[in-house]
Amino acid sequence: MSPTSHVTTLGGLKARYLRWGSGDRPAVLMLHGLNPYGFSHLRRANEDNADLNRNFVDFSAPLPESPAYAELHALLLPAEWPPPEDNEAKLGAWIKKHGDKAFQAAVSGGQYAFKDGMFYGGSGPSWSNACLRAVLRAEGASRRHLGWIDFHTGLGPRGHGEKIYSGRDDRKDIARAKTWWGDDVTSFFDGSSTSARVSGVISAAAHTECPNAEMTAMALEYGTYPLEHTMYMLRAEHWLHNHPDAPAALRDEIKRALRDTFYVDADDWKAMVYDQAKEACLKALTALSRAAGNG
Repeated sequence: MSPTSHVTTLGGLKARYLRWGSGDRPAVLMLHGLNPYGFSHLRRANEDNADLNRNFVDFSAPLPESPAYAELHALLLPAEWPPPEDNEAKLGAWIKKHGDKAFQAAVSGGQYAFKDGMFYGGSGPSWSNACLRAVLRAEGASRRHLGWIDFHTGLGPRGHGEKIYSGRDDRKDIARAKTWWGDDVTSFFDGSSTSARVSGVISAAAHTECPNAEMTAMALEYGTYPLEHTMYMLRAEHWLHNHPDAPAALRDEIKRALRDTFYVDADDWKAMVYDQAKEACLKALTALSRAAGNG
C-alpha cells in the first residue's frame, strides 16, 4: 500500500508527514524532521536553543529545577574552546566526587533556567511541540491503541539499539512494552537504561492529545561512540552556538564532528540500525493487529 502525504500548517509553517493504512486495521504514521532548524543547522536544539525532547512539560506549573546543572553550566561551556586545562580539571573533580551517572543526569536530564545552556527545555511550548500535538489530534485521538517508536542515536554500544521504555511511570504500561518488544526493554524509571531520567520527553504529548488510547511506547537508542565523547561534542556544539564569531575552521570542525558522533557513516552500522528498526516495527504492528482483533 502506498503512503498518503499530509500537511499541517502552524504559524505560517508547514510540516509534512506520511501515513499508511486506513479503516480498522493498524495504520503507520511517520513524522520526520520535527526539528527543521536542527536539520538545517546541524543542531540538537531548535531555533530557540530548546531541546525538543525536554520541551513537553506543563509550562503552567512550576518547572523542574536543576541545581546540579547550575553548578556545572559555566564549566560545560567555558569562554574558550577547546576548554582550558584548569576548566577540565574542575569538571573532572566534580565528576570524581559525584560519579559518572550523576554527571550524565545533571547535564542531560533537562534544565529550564539557562537559555544558552545544554538540554534547555525552553520557556514555553515550541512550534514543533504544537505541530506534533496537531498531528496527534488529527490522526491518533480516535484510536484505541497507539504504538510509539522514537529513533535516537548517541548512547550505548556501537550499533546496538537499546529498547528504552518511553511512556509514563506505570507498571502495566512497562509490562506491555516488554510483551511487545521483549524482556530486554529498559527504563530510566528503574535505572536499567543507559539514559538518565529526563523531563519533558516528546512521547508525553500522546498521553494528553490521545487520552482514550492505550499507548505502548519505546525509544530505539543506537550506540555510536562512548558517552564521554558524545558529551564533549555536545558541549562543543553548544559553545559554538554561543560564539557565532568563532573561526570558520573551528566551526566546520565542530559541526563535522557532531554529525559523525550521531551518524556513523559505515555500512555495518547502518545495517544494524535498519535490521533492528524493522524488527521493532513489525513487532509493534503485530501487537496492534492483535489488539484490534485482526489476528
